[in-house]
Amino acid sequence: MKLRKLMVSEAKMEATPGDRGEIFAGNLVDERHGGPVTVGYGRWGANSLLEQVMAVDDIMIVLSGRLSVSSASETHEIGPGEIAYMPKGERVTIRAHEQEAVTAYVTFPHWREAEA
Repeated sequence: MKLRKLMVSEAKMEATPGDRGEIFAGNLVDERHGGPVTVGYGRWGANSLLEQVMAVDDIMIVLSGRLSVSSASETHEIGPGEIAYMPKGERVTIRAHEQEAVTAYVTFPHWREAEA
């Protein structure tokens, strides 16, 4: 794999399964590129909600909007420039607020392979 510049406009956004509301993910680097991580962008529709046990270690950076990320013991509201780290095995709930949110993410290992 070679050095690349990644832009949200290049991401082919696809609806993610099992979600409530409009949640989309667009991988720009993943298992098809030979590296160890998946890198991409996410788009969270207003008031959308995702509940899941993390199949991979996930780092999510909010680029615009706001999200609440909750586990059994705590909730964090994250906004532009802030990062949520969600470790593999953690049950999380991610909720978008009244406006759409855009995120960037890095997962290890590849999330599509782990969820298959």
